[in-house]
Amino acid sequence: MISQGSTVTYADVAAAAERLRGVAHRTPVMTSRTLDARTGVQAYLKCENLQRMGAFKFRGAYNCIAQLDAAARLQGVVAYSSGNHAQGVALAARLAGVPAAIVMPHDAPAAKVAATREYGAEVIGYDRRTMNRGEIAERIARERGATLVPPYDDAAIIAGQGTTARELLEDVPELDALLVPVGGGGLLAGCALAATHVRPGIALYGVEPAAGDDFAQSFVRGERLEIPVPDTIADGQQTTSPGRLTFPIVKRLCRGFFTVSDDAIRAAMRFAFERLKLVVEPSGASALAALLQDAPQLRGSRVGVILSGGNVDAALYADIVHA
Repeated sequence: MISQGSTVTYADVAAAAERLRGVAHRTPVMTSRTLDARTGVQAYLKCENLQRMGAFKFRGAYNCIAQLDAAARLQGVVAYSSGNHAQGVALAARLAGVPAAIVMPHDAPAAKVAATREYGAEVIGYDRRTMNRGEIAERIARERGATLVPPYDDAAIIAGQGTTARELLEDVPELDALLVPVGGGGLLAGCALAATHVRPGIALYGVEPAAGDDFAQSFVRGERLEIPVPDTIADGQQTTSPGRLTFPIVKRLCRGFFTVSDDAIRAAMRFAFERLKLVVEPSGASALAALLQDAPQLRGSRVGVILSGGNVDAALYADIVHA
């Protein structure tokens, strides 16, 4: 573990931005008059689907691995992920010359598994409904003397993901609100730290699939709750409980949550394809889905929307956009 017990601050996000400078893509911000007319907001879409390896996860993974010392690099890293964190760690490890092993569920999208292997990582499969991926990864890390790189509950991961919002607010300083997809909360927590520092008073909202609303439920209750593995098309948002590090940050800094149906996510993916000419995966489209499904509290506002990833199986994507 690199920094699981650490406090995360905006200074960590700023330091991560320096490490990522010239390594991560500075992804574009897109606008759409059609989207604005349909939703009643001025929307600014941060296109992390165009990030290296196709998702924001590269930011946190690289920030994490870049801080390993020489001895730790020789021992390698281990991660667990349904896909995008796997690819982010695999690519970051390859760039750093570090061996990587990734624990991935047997039902992970084939394209994400293939890409993880192509980046040079070893893939170790497991059954997400009967086995604990964290325990598997921790065991492998102990056996190999490797460093565990968690998908979200790590200070370096959170700080790296926060650079997404930092960049967006550098490009669009006057945002009133920000919609962020949430799984374990690394992106939302990091973006909350960055956005509320740069733009005090900005309204931060997390977005989850309706079938996987562990964060929304926990936020209302004021404590971390656990739910069964969600049955949702958004494979990157099939978490069962908010992170121990991420939840306190989100609870303190975020305004609330939206939940969206799988049908709303599919509609958002089609909108992104037809109107924006962007390929966005289900998890990556959830924040756009929240805006499209009607968000009256945002009308008349300048709203940032994180399109968090674009790694989607070609057959699944074709079925969705042709529906």
